[in-house]
Amino acid sequence: MTTLPESIRLHARSLAEGCFLSPKEFLHLGSRAAIDQAFSRLAKSGDLLRVARGMYVAPVSSRFGTRSPSPEKVVRAFAEKSGEIVVSHGANSANALGLTQQVPTREIFLSSGRSRKLNLGRSVVTIKHAPQWMLALGSGPAGEAVRALAWMGQAHVNKSLGALHRRLSEADWDTLTSSRAALPSWMAKAIGQESLRG
Repeated sequence: MTTLPESIRLHARSLAEGCFLSPKEFLHLGSRAAIDQAFSRLAKSGDLLRVARGMYVAPVSSRFGTRSPSPEKVVRAFAEKSGEIVVSHGANSANALGLTQQVPTREIFLSSGRSRKLNLGRSVVTIKHAPQWMLALGSGPAGEAVRALAWMGQAHVNKSLGALHRRLSEADWDTLTSSRAALPSWMAKAIGQESLRG
């Protein structure tokens, strides 16, 4: 018969990289105390990583040893499980869109939910609550553009918009311009002016 820790370990290994396990999922196998103890032992032995309270992920094994799952995959799994909108931070968006050469050193994401930290071995992933207008266009290019502009700031908005207008597809630019009513005044005005330059 499979032991409780072994059942949890086997289930963890069957999941895709970054997917969460919660002690609540295993209540059919034993008492809450026994399950909590099994999770605690698996975390101590390195078979599981405790990401946050009641949230665990399996490390990824490869021929180079074990590593933490990728932050992007963990955050994607977190968004699916929590039902929150979670998108990349403006610094990442600005870098991805070629507005800055700066490569963010910390893993930060923006969310419709509350701010929190997820521990992934030696690294910490920060999820920050963001206003609705930063999340409204989702994770597509137009949404990335909004967050990049917010991060670049009002002083750099005109130069940034010129680069974005050249970079975004016509459809993505139209999505950005049609969302002006939801954006801060300074950003909406600058997008309108850039559209007139056409």
